[in-house]
Amino acid sequence: MADSDLKQDIFNVPNKISAARLLLSFVFFALLPLQLFWAALVVFVIAAGTDWVDGWYARKYNMVTKLGRVLDPFCDKILICGAYILLAIEMDDLFPWYAKIAGWMAVVVVGRELLVTVLRSMIEGAGGDFSAKWAGKLKMGFQCVAVGACLVALALKTETTEPVAAGIPSWLNIVLISSIWLSIYSTLQSGWGYCVAAGKYLQS
Repeated sequence: MADSDLKQDIFNVPNKISAARLLLSFVFFALLPLQLFWAALVVFVIAAGTDWVDGWYARKYNMVTKLGRVLDPFCDKILICGAYILLAIEMDDLFPWYAKIAGWMAVVVVGRELLVTVLRSMIEGAGGDFSAKWAGKLKMGFQCVAVGACLVALALKTETTEPVAAGIPSWLNIVLISSIWLSIYSTLQSGWGYCVAAGKYLQS
């Protein structure tokens, strides 16, 4: 197969990895209501890890496709938005307000992703470039840490009848609280950055 054909092959390795991430996302969503939090953590780590792998592979072997530019961020959004929504449900009434993903946080995360999707569609449809920025990548990192910390906290909580503070190690409590609030801050900050970039492009 010629390089040009390989580049445009929609069934190339990076796109298959992205599709696998989508399937793993639904497995993850199924495990949460069953309160299989350790298994959900393993699936989430694997799914989140493929986000880096498919992008690296596509760039290294020149396999960036139009489908991949859509599929990759779509799978990321499904995984993170779904995780925040379901964790808001699972953590309700189990943790204090400052140490859990709340419903309004899920709304912020979903709203930001919808806004960025609309802006990207509008700008790239007009021929502009709206590629992911470092602020967005940092936001994704904080969100993944927050989801992982929440899953560990939930797993430990279901294994003990002690109060939340007594059943969770202090180091985990620090990681849990800091990662949740950093993820919300970075979500808002990166979303604002995209709005500013979109505004400058539309005015040019």
